Amino acid sequence: MIVTKKALSRRTILRGLGASLALPLLDSMTPAFAAAPSPVRRFGAVYVPNGFEMSRWTPAAEGAGFEFTATLKPLEMFRDRLLVVSGLNVARNAGTSVHSRASTRWLTGVPPKEGQTASVLAGVSMDQIAAKAIGHETQLASLELSLEPSDFAGACDPGFSCAYTSTVSWRSETTPLPMEHNPRAAFERLFGDGGSTDSAARLARSRRDRSILDSVVEEANRLNRTIGAGDRLKMNEYLDAVRDVERRIQKAAEQNDQELPPMNQPTEVPASYEQYARLMFDLQVLAYQTDRTRIATFMMGRELSGRQYYQETGVPDAHHPISHHGGDSEKLAGYALINAFHTRLFSYYLGRLQETPDGDASLLDRMVILYGSGMSDGNSHSPNDLPVVLAGGGVGRGGRHLKFKETPLPNLHLTLLDWLGVPLEKLGDSTGALSLV
Repeated sequence: MIVTKKALSRRTILRGLGASLALPLLDSMTPAFAAAPSPVRRFGAVYVPNGFEMSRWTPAAEGAGFEFTATLKPLEMFRDRLLVVSGLNVARNAGTSVHSRASTRWLTGVPPKEGQTASVLAGVSMDQIAAKAIGHETQLASLELSLEPSDFAGACDPGFSCAYTSTVSWRSETTPLPMEHNPRAAFERLFGDGGSTDSAARLARSRRDRSILDSVVEEANRLNRTIGAGDRLKMNEYLDAVRDVERRIQKAAEQNDQELPPMNQPTEVPASYEQYARLMFDLQVLAYQTDRTRIATFMMGRELSGRQYYQETGVPDAHHPISHHGGDSEKLAGYALINAFHTRLFSYYLGRLQETPDGDASLLDRMVILYGSGMSDGNSHSPNDLPVVLAGGGVGRGGRHLKFKETPLPNLHLTLLDWLGVPLEKLGDSTGALSLV
């Protein structure tokens, strides 16, 4: 082999017989002797509401020799890229905020503030801590998706804002981030409203947005010179948001000549929950593949979800009611079937990540995904011994069941943040980073 300093363009296309084919990433597309770029690291979180039937979740054995339980069985094919973690807790706080606490503390380690008002209070979630540190490298700092809308008036913990049960992602102590449940809107956020991933459509929209943005900034700066100090503070916050949009548009312009996997804009929410979930997982894979974002959170459902899964599982009871099984064996079996169905959908997601190349590896090799819930047994709303699975190359030596004793869940978050290159000393009620060796 003759080594030269020349390199093929990443956009090299094979042409012949009236057809064209974009090449995959080849070794010859990297200049000889050039330093290899550091692999991109990504983080995802997938939340399941209403807890788990824990006897069908937790493996009996610790270490590498454990057997996959009925609920975990769909994940067995990813054993080498998987850690099952037991013994992690979120502290129980007083009051009736059992579901608000579960979703709110899952990534923040901070309990929700009581009160059905516009004023909410929790803590910054670990995904947003990471997004603030590395989000400038992508068009979107983070992506927040869900499979249920948040407008369920009354379907919340009594005396608590519905915002607590509708998201797991908090930008600040007082700013819960909305989870987008409409696949069409999620697609537009990622690729614009051009109707597809076609580069010409995205470029036209980028130019239009740039023209609009320039006029907005000019007018805002003019107004800022004529208002008082308090209003100037508000305007500065507004301009910061505008600058973030400007950064995203600039990033989009840089990526507009990038060959994207073909995908048309979804038109509506699929009637089938399974197809709906797969579509939303596919959008996350596409977001990672095109480097639109490196941080994503996803709710399989909101806390207190009353969704019924009869078509997929044969279980006639809705999700939240059956989680209050009262020890009834038939309800426990149905509860476990719903858990296993969600795990099967998560397995689909891992498979898509594993089959999607990322340089000389796969997307799954270059990320860590946290899967689980903010409570264990749904009947008692237990905050102890939470169901936790970590998947991806970032887990290190996989294929193990690690069992800890009464350890704060945020300790795990510190470990994950450290892997992402965002070291942090304290998060919520953490007591120190967790060793996964």
